Amino acid sequence: MSSKKAKAARRAARAQAGVVKTKSRAQTPKRYQPTTRTRFRRGAWVLLATPLVVGGLYALSAFGKGGGGDGGNASHGSGDYPFAVGSPGPGNPALPLTLPSTRGSSFDLASSKAKAEVLLYFQEGLTCQPCWDQLTALQKDLPKFRTLGIGPIVSITTDPLGDIQQKVKDEGITIPVLSDGGAKFSSAGAWGTNKYQMQMMGDRNGHTFILVGKDGRIRWRADYGGAPKYTMFVPDDRLLADLRQGMKSQA
Repeated sequence: MSSKKAKAARRAARAQAGVVKTKSRAQTPKRYQPTTRTRFRRGAWVLLATPLVVGGLYALSAFGKGGGGDGGNASHGSGDYPFAVGSPGPGNPALPLTLPSTRGSSFDLASSKAKAEVLLYFQEGLTCQPCWDQLTALQKDLPKFRTLGIGPIVSITTDPLGDIQQKVKDEGITIPVLSDGGAKFSSAGAWGTNKYQMQMMGDRNGHTFILVGKDGRIRWRADYGGAPKYTMFVPDDRLLADLRQGMKSQA
């Protein structure tokens, strides 16, 4: 074999060996190593997702404290302002209710109902401006309620007393508002008013009115704040009409 042919044969052999090595390397999978940017992006997503997960767990916890806005069937009242009737309801003895008031003293239902009928207004509180507008309307129309024989009208929220005192001062409200911190009297084990609330509002109330007679029994109850309309303001004319109808049925 000539030297030229020998060289050509050697080059062909080396080229063939190179192809084999290339194929061998291609068949060996490389281990994935994330870049610094990829690791940073993953860390950022974890940081962003953590508050959302924690917030979701808190919301579920808060949902469990209250009734979740599904207290019962709102099959009473008008089509525009339907209401449910929770428990304890009409004919049942009124439960105890003793709470600190924005007037600087403590309100005791047992001592107040002996003098006149008492209208209790359980409302959402500082997170609901229409609820305070309702109090303003009640205050303006107090004479109309007095003609029905109603004496004290008191409102109950689960907000801290100091915050409520500032709110009534800002709104010019003189009707006493009571602080039921921890929902001791608003929960299902007592008056059960926070079952009729907006969705996932924790232990806050909805929009419930309860009339307690001088004999210590409930004469009328209307839970407006639950499904399906979650009403947080009822015009006084509608409220008075529902109240008269309820009083008539319990006469």
